Amino acid sequence: MAGSGEEAAAAAVVQNKKVVLRRHVTGFPTEDDMEITVGTTEQRVPAGLTAVLIKNLYLSCDPWMRGRMSKHDDGATVPVSDFVIGDAMVNFGVGKVIDSTHPEFIAGDLVWGMSGWEEYTLVTQPESLHKINHADLPLSYYTGVLGMPGLTAYAGFTQVARPNKGDFVFVSAASGAVGQVVGQLAKIAGCYVVGSAGSDEKVSLLKTKFGYDDAFNYKSETDLSAALKRCLRDGIDIYFDNVGGATLDAALLHMRHGGRVAVCGMISQYNLEEPYGVRNLYCIIGKTIWVEGFNVGRFFHLYPRFEEEMAGYIKDGKVAVVEDVVEGIESAPAALIGLFSGKNVGKQLVAIARA
Repeated sequence: MAGSGEEAAAAAVVQNKKVVLRRHVTGFPTEDDMEITVGTTEQRVPAGLTAVLIKNLYLSCDPWMRGRMSKHDDGATVPVSDFVIGDAMVNFGVGKVIDSTHPEFIAGDLVWGMSGWEEYTLVTQPESLHKINHADLPLSYYTGVLGMPGLTAYAGFTQVARPNKGDFVFVSAASGAVGQVVGQLAKIAGCYVVGSAGSDEKVSLLKTKFGYDDAFNYKSETDLSAALKRCLRDGIDIYFDNVGGATLDAALLHMRHGGRVAVCGMISQYNLEEPYGVRNLYCIIGKTIWVEGFNVGRFFHLYPRFEEEMAGYIKDGKVAVVEDVVEGIESAPAALIGLFSGKNVGKQLVAIARA
């Protein structure tokens, strides 16, 4: 009997690979700034702790992770703390509950929420997890269109940009996880939609898959202002900004009177030691432009409504989804770094296990 007990105890411990930060980053990050470490995880929640043990199935790669890779003394750049060197990096993911001491979760539940970049995560704040209510759709969608990026697009467009039928909408980084959803929501709302992306392949995707009325490759344009004038001759009512920098500068020149700029991200600036200086801010006064930066954290109360609405759009064929999936946790560092040169086509995520 003692031997069988020892075997049971041994069976309850499994290998746990993690992506950890080796050093805080200045400038452009590299794969070498991260490493894969191998530890072990007990397959149950420790006694006396209210927590949920998750087997991670999919991990999300998102540009906002870059801010947490640097060292900040004032906390002004990102709304959460810097990654701890040597600890598993964290971001949103999809997982299956292995064990739980929280009354709202049981083993076998499929959930999404903030998790470690690792094979197993002990979630000590289970209230941050969301049960997956549409497991008939691909679970990977909960890293993107039905997860944080989708909610970001939905809240930013409906609550911050406040669209009206017939508005002229411009979306930068339009084929990414957030941009692809914004453009399709804009079409559902009856808007004319133009997007910018970083390759001809992505421009074609915007027009043929996501229903954008027009699009351009910003990397091949010598004059962004001229490109916007060509595509939006009557100006811009809503600019959904995922890029910042020179694209924001050009868009301000073409905003219509009373236009709205929803500032979601500034991926062009994340790796610069000297940020781009926006020169056309005077347009905000003369054109009475409303500019609002937002963080999805303040909109999670909308999630139940959003999930049902977005799942309905997907099932009805009103919203299409494009994902860029890499296999294995060892692929996560390269996938994250690739975001900053536009290597991904669609929502970037990592598949690390099967349900």
